[in-house]
Amino acid sequence: MKALILAAGYGTRLASVIQDTPKPLIPVGDRPLMDYVVDKLQSIKSLTEIAVVTNNKFTGHFQKWASTRTGKLSIRVVNDGTNTPEERLGSVGDIRFVWQKETVLDDWLVIGGDNLFDQDMSVFMNFAIEKTPAMTIGAFDIKDIAAATKFGVLGLDHEHKVTSFQEKPAKPLSSVIAMCVYYFPKQTLGFLEEYLSQSKAVDAAGSYIQWLSEKKNVYGFQFSGKWYDIGSIESLNDARAHFLKN
Repeated sequence: MKALILAAGYGTRLASVIQDTPKPLIPVGDRPLMDYVVDKLQSIKSLTEIAVVTNNKFTGHFQKWASTRTGKLSIRVVNDGTNTPEERLGSVGDIRFVWQKETVLDDWLVIGGDNLFDQDMSVFMNFAIEKTPAMTIGAFDIKDIAAATKFGVLGLDHEHKVTSFQEKPAKPLSSVIAMCVYYFPKQTLGFLEEYLSQSKAVDAAGSYIQWLSEKKNVYGFQFSGKWYDIGSIESLNDARAHFLKN
């Protein structure tokens, strides 16, 4: 199995604080945010490689960061060739970009480079493998219906199968939201081209997950502990406070 970390954004919402630094490399405590993500992946025994997809503007930043990392997993930086926010491929476009370059069919764990969480990823993977050949996504109860309007909102049945997916709904049905953590068994990789033949929405991965939940079998694993989606200055400050405290 391989892991793909999505890190091709331009951090426009955090431009005032991160300046010329890619969002996944901003410091949380005394370490880059991406370090915490990669540390979580180390517990997955079946993982053989980590690929980080970024843009032409920040490829050098990630290559420098990768050269400082130690551990059993090699890190490969993939340049998607874009230079501006207007050119970006989007999450789905970047996943496709990386997968099209692969010569061997593998299972893939896809994770956002701006996720920060406590959950042990080996527990997530044990659940996901049990559900194979279905796909599994990370879920988190933010316990705030009003705040859920900013995310993809999930409905889960008693077996944790995704029964509904609302993308940034005005009236959320619950406070359980979809995280940018996805497990795609190799049998499911072809679904991406099927989706793209029906939709041009490549910017947000949530659109693809919504389509999958309606057409295929998708399960949700609910994360415990803390989770931060670093999309604003407020969430960045909250994350820094939590991790410095702990």
